[in-house]
Amino acid sequence: MSATDMITLSPEQADELARTVLQAWGLAPDHASAVAHTMVSGERDGCTSHGLYRLLVAANSVERGVVVPDAVPEVSEPASALVRVDGKGGFAQLPFAQGLPLLVAKAKAHGIAAMALNNVVHFAALWPEVEALAEQGLVGLAFTPSHAWVAPEGGTKPVFGTNPLAFGWPRPDGQAPFVFDFATSAVARGEIELHRRAGKAIPDTWGYDAQGNPSTDAEAVLDGAMRTFGAHKGAALAALVELIAGPLIGDMTSAESLAADEGRGGAPLGGELVIAIDPAGFLGSGVADHLRRAEAMFAAIEGQGARLPGSRRLAARAVSDVQGLRIPAKLYQDIMDVLERGKQRG
Repeated sequence: MSATDMITLSPEQADELARTVLQAWGLAPDHASAVAHTMVSGERDGCTSHGLYRLLVAANSVERGVVVPDAVPEVSEPASALVRVDGKGGFAQLPFAQGLPLLVAKAKAHGIAAMALNNVVHFAALWPEVEALAEQGLVGLAFTPSHAWVAPEGGTKPVFGTNPLAFGWPRPDGQAPFVFDFATSAVARGEIELHRRAGKAIPDTWGYDAQGNPSTDAEAVLDGAMRTFGAHKGAALAALVELIAGPLIGDMTSAESLAADEGRGGAPLGGELVIAIDPAGFLGSGVADHLRRAEAMFAAIEGQGARLPGSRRLAARAVSDVQGLRIPAKLYQDIMDVLERGKQRG
């Protein structure tokens, strides 16, 4: 794609654009700010399938009535080391932000704590959540189901969601945390959607058409079933996410979320489980020495030329901070069209 096919925005311009679009579609200012931050972070870090493209996804969910744009989250404490935030049907970003301070405080008081987000609409990456915990010196884990779009290994009919999991680890001396986030599907659903938008074929290992045949047609796979990564191992992890971020916290499985959507085609509604561990709870005054020991593992990975998970995202972030965010001109026009529709709707 040539330079003339791209639009460059500073992170600040991208944030303002995202907030403007979201508020045009009725999101309360605090929701719009939290959601925009996640989208701009994804775009800045080169995760375009979870970046500004998701403005189209968010507007679609509002338009189809699957999200409450001005929901007021309710924070509660079901136990001494537990936090629960009822999102009241709104997007997940604000409930997470409102529960985060209490989760951090509980983790530092007890050594470990967990937060359940219930009744929230998901459409974005999980890494911002665990990165926020790692920046507080905590180890973080996050899990969420989605819609039943993914077939179990050995089958061709959807049972699981894309069911991502994320991990964050604090690093010393001002280094960015070690963070990774991946779907248990062979690829993020948004990546297939970007291929569909661009008219590009996908690998036939990504999914099946509605008849259960491997397909390179992105639209056929979106209408059929995606595959897990790593065969039965990915399927086992997908099942783990279903259980601990669904029934364990009293929320929906991916199949139940899809049924609740009632064919409207919105983003998944359900739960998220976030676990925070304070290394000092185990290590006391020796925490700094033991965290430095972890640096030997990172050095062993990078020392042989291998890529440390998450490093590509950090490299993209550094470039974006200098050069701005470059998005396809067609996507920019689609976002402006969605903005205009939101204004007319209001």
